[in-house]
Amino acid sequence: MAAHIATVNDQRLRIMVVPREHGAWGMMLVPLATGAIVALRSGVNAAALTLFIIAAMALFWLRTPVEVWLGTSAIKAQTRSERAFVLRAILGIAGLAMACIATLLWNGRNRNLLLIGGIAALAFAVQAGVKKLGRKGRMPAQVIGAVGLTSTAAGAYYVATGKLDITALALWLANWLFAGNQIHFVQVRIRSSRAAAMAEKLQQGSAFFFGQVVLIGTVLAACRAGLFPTAAALAFVPVLLRGTLWFVRGRQPLDVHKLGYSELSQALIFGALLCAAFLV
Repeated sequence: MAAHIATVNDQRLRIMVVPREHGAWGMMLVPLATGAIVALRSGVNAAALTLFIIAAMALFWLRTPVEVWLGTSAIKAQTRSERAFVLRAILGIAGLAMACIATLLWNGRNRNLLLIGGIAALAFAVQAGVKKLGRKGRMPAQVIGAVGLTSTAAGAYYVATGKLDITALALWLANWLFAGNQIHFVQVRIRSSRAAAMAEKLQQGSAFFFGQVVLIGTVLAACRAGLFPTAAALAFVPVLLRGTLWFVRGRQPLDVHKLGYSELSQALIFGALLCAAFLV
């Protein structure tokens, strides 16, 4: 019995400090990887990139214990020992992040990180406000928050090359467009899990269908304007095909874990194709 109680307590403490949003991890790490890989064509400042990766992961990790400490999370620290544990985690993670950021900004270097970080922070602040709208604001809040998560693409490219140029902004935009499509698809799959006929799916997923059309137009316009390399359009083909096939297939029982792994696979394929488009 004592061993069981200790195990339960350990699990509870771990939930308080370890991020549970696996999809959000992917939305942060895949863009970060694309920025770092595309930077290879210009030469990479490995030390700065390593510091940025640690700082980005620490800042993302920090949100979970901070929400628990403030009481805005579903899981709350209820005892003095739990609050002390969460506070130690906050101080340790924040200290690591601040040390990395201070090193990156030392002696006036990497100043544009402040611009990228400021935009990301603004996105997260707006996300928090939109969340208060309730269920109607859930998906818009996630899309807005994705602006901050995908900023790691521009950040990684910038610290690795020292340039905040059109490539950095294009990587940021491409990853955000992809993330927005993923968020919308997951939401429509959850809401329309019982839909079987194509007409029924079109009725319940009309906004997602329209979003697919807008995504195609946006990507083609970005390629035509020279913001994206032409081959970058191919990176969006698998995710657009996935969304289109959902409408024409029959009823698909909702398996949240399977859906999560499927979307992770889509993210990895997208990241690989996007990197190839920019490098080639």
